[in-house]
Amino acid sequence: MPKVLYEKDGRIGRITLNRPDVLNAIDDDLPEELEACVKKANADENVHVIILSGNGRAFCAGYDLTAYAQTAGANNVTQEMPWDPMKDYAFMMKNTNCFMSLWRSYKPVLAKVHGYAVAGGSDIALCCDMVFMAENAHIGYMPVRVWGCPTTAMWVYRLGAEKAKRMLFTGDKIPGTEAEELGLIYKAVPESDLDQTVEDFAERMCSVPVNQLMMQKLMINQAYDNMGLSNTQMIATVFDGITRHSPEGLNFKKRAEENSWKEAVRERDLGTYDWTADRAINSPLQASMDD
Repeated sequence: MPKVLYEKDGRIGRITLNRPDVLNAIDDDLPEELEACVKKANADENVHVIILSGNGRAFCAGYDLTAYAQTAGANNVTQEMPWDPMKDYAFMMKNTNCFMSLWRSYKPVLAKVHGYAVAGGSDIALCCDMVFMAENAHIGYMPVRVWGCPTTAMWVYRLGAEKAKRMLFTGDKIPGTEAEELGLIYKAVPESDLDQTVEDFAERMCSVPVNQLMMQKLMINQAYDNMGLSNTQMIATVFDGITRHSPEGLNFKKRAEENSWKEAVRERDLGTYDWTADRAINSPLQASMDD
């Protein structure tokens, strides 16, 4: 069964993340299958716009922590120590480039987000040209609390420095309504209206010739390239590897192996675990009081 589906529907190319049993979590295969679908849409001169969505209850819940965090031993995102940062970088930059195929796509891409677009799933959504969310959907990059740095760095390019820091200093996830207010996404609508809103917008874009859409996208994207987007992504991807192989990152992996990734994530997001000291705390303030 493909983990990413592609279908041409008139002038629209439809790409669908297809691991609904795990909220479309990212594994070793999904990024490359996503890029392959983008290439299919770009190779079809009759496709004007791409709509990216997720099957099941969510758009994408990020990397598959059952495979990468909870399963004992080394894997593509956690090596045995001492670790090789360039091996990690090569793997993660490959995934980053697959996600960025949405950004580099000659055909504009609309993300349709329901449920969750969190952690690596937010990377995928924010690489699209425009993001539509259900008002009750959530977006965020919780791994900044421990075990991650957003490799695409699209938070800062969409929000600016201060609002990006508001999100990445806390690891909060926010509903679609707040994401629109911050300027992170284009529009949040009631969940019942999400499909029709995206369809109407896509149909409006389909009345524009493909070459005109392509020129406008290239022009706008070039401004971001001039601001050093690729350089920022390089350092973000290196930092992502460091977060997972720091003492705190290794303690998170150990905690996930011992108690399940869901419990490790719960403690991370509540602030009830001191990852440096590798011990539970009663509140986020206790660690500083105990120091």
